[in-house]
Amino acid sequence: MTRSDVDDLPRALPAMWRLCKLGYQHEPRLLVFAFAMTLLAALPDALLALWLKVLADGVLENDGRAVLLAAGGLALSVTATWFLRTVSTRITRRFRDRVTIMLEAHVAQLQASVATIEHQERRDFLDRLSVLRKQVFVLDHMYMSLFSTCGWLLRLGVTVALLMSIDPALILLLVFALPTVVSSSWRPGVERAVEEQYAAHSRLADHLFRTATTAAPGKEVRVVGIGQDLVVNRRREWEKWYGAIASARWTSAGWHAVAWAIFGAAYVGAVLFVVSGPNDSVGNVLLILAAGARLSAYIGATVGEIGFLRGIWLDGSRRLVWLENYAASFDDSADLPAPERLTDGIRLEHVSFTYAGASRPALEDVELHLPAGRVVAVVGENGAGKSTLVKLICKLYEPTGGRILVDGQPLDRIPAEAWRLTTAGAFQDFFRFEFRAGHSVGLGDLPRLDDEPAVTTAVGRAGAEDVVERLEAGLDTQLGATWPSGAEISFGQWQKLALARGFMRNRPLLLVLDEPTAALDAETEHALFERYAAAARDSADGRITILVSHRFSTVRMADLIVVLDGSRVVETGTHDELMASDGHYAELYRIQAAAYH
Repeated sequence: MTRSDVDDLPRALPAMWRLCKLGYQHEPRLLVFAFAMTLLAALPDALLALWLKVLADGVLENDGRAVLLAAGGLALSVTATWFLRTVSTRITRRFRDRVTIMLEAHVAQLQASVATIEHQERRDFLDRLSVLRKQVFVLDHMYMSLFSTCGWLLRLGVTVALLMSIDPALILLLVFALPTVVSSSWRPGVERAVEEQYAAHSRLADHLFRTATTAAPGKEVRVVGIGQDLVVNRRREWEKWYGAIASARWTSAGWHAVAWAIFGAAYVGAVLFVVSGPNDSVGNVLLILAAGARLSAYIGATVGEIGFLRGIWLDGSRRLVWLENYAASFDDSADLPAPERLTDGIRLEHVSFTYAGASRPALEDVELHLPAGRVVAVVGENGAGKSTLVKLICKLYEPTGGRILVDGQPLDRIPAEAWRLTTAGAFQDFFRFEFRAGHSVGLGDLPRLDDEPAVTTAVGRAGAEDVVERLEAGLDTQLGATWPSGAEISFGQWQKLALARGFMRNRPLLLVLDEPTAALDAETEHALFERYAAAARDSADGRITILVSHRFSTVRMADLIVVLDGSRVVETGTHDELMASDGHYAELYRIQAAAYH
């Protein structure tokens, strides 16, 4: 299955079946037991109307055995219903607790294992995942809803059989109930489609709420005085989202009410039909009243469960299965091992990339060779495509045109996980992992997370010794002021720890430094990169180091400088070669040099 095949949500019933199999794989005994108990609990309740008929006929015919049988049946049905429901509730609660943990972990694992980050940036995927994140915490209810639906259908079957024992024509009540089933199945889908269509307003409302209520933006919110504006704008965005959903709900509710009116009229007609019959007994009249009333309740419960299944649980299962398919699609054709060393390097052949929804490409027809064992610098103005180029090489995106070769092997044929094990790097837009300082660094090479000598070495490589020395408990210090005994550190200190995390791997084949030292002074950055450039050139495995920096004092040390402008590679060469050609690089260099005088 290719990624183009999984852009749309999968079909509902196969998706629900896959989710059922997922639950069975993790909790087979609890699932089967919970399902069986739900069905058993349905039977005694459905037979109450029968015992009432037997009781009425027994009293009228002075049949003591019938009265005794009916009384015993009623007592047994009531007791069994209570007992089985109690046991079923305990079992299903246990099942739900365990399957909830499984589903949350499954969704988190799926999102984390997707080879690229496109699903976290595409607007349509973000809207889809936004709905899934809200649903996953209640997706365990789908199993219970499915079990309950089967239980209500069993009750309906028994009740219809009892009604047909009076007159086969009463099966027509089911025909008149069909509009309620159709409307219950239709309306949640309509409402969910509107919810996803306007999900961007909901996400913006959530973002504005977090901006107004969390600590990170607190200073700027107060200094610029936008607190009230945030509240007003959040309300406006929420109303745009909710207004569309409310309108859809009113429309679907109107059709649903019409459907129930049709069934209600049919039920009244059925009662009158039985009561006016010349040969119908009092027991039959009592049966149609009791069973008919229960039929109405059972249909209402059934269509309600179908509505939940269709609107939330089934819809959530489709999104979950879509995420499974999407995550799996990346390695469908990845059948080559990652290289252990580089001899030729990395080649880009007519590579283009356009972000979803963008009107122009971020990179266009890039032809480039990054030689093994070399330090490569990438320069260009903001928006030229520097970070996009790096992310394509790191397999965080897939090219929309052309191909990337690693020692002659297509990069898309190498599994993302295997390729990432050979790469390391640090980025300007790093994440602040609020763990112990040692773990925040050690995450860069997970097998050595608790290897303190390895962590200390990485800290030294990044020049972050001063950060660790200032922490009260050194590498054992909890980071983040919101945690007990947590330390608050500056942006520059966070950046040094992120850089150390990127230096955890000893011998990566690809080391990417995408402006990770923007908070450092130029001299410190230059010394740091110079040390790493020397190490890269001395490596025997053909390591490629890619530097992205806006400081030309750092860039000039590279073996190869790649100049991007307007999404294209316009120049390549050494610093001296590019200055001699007096092109775009030379112009940028002179502009920056003049700024320092």
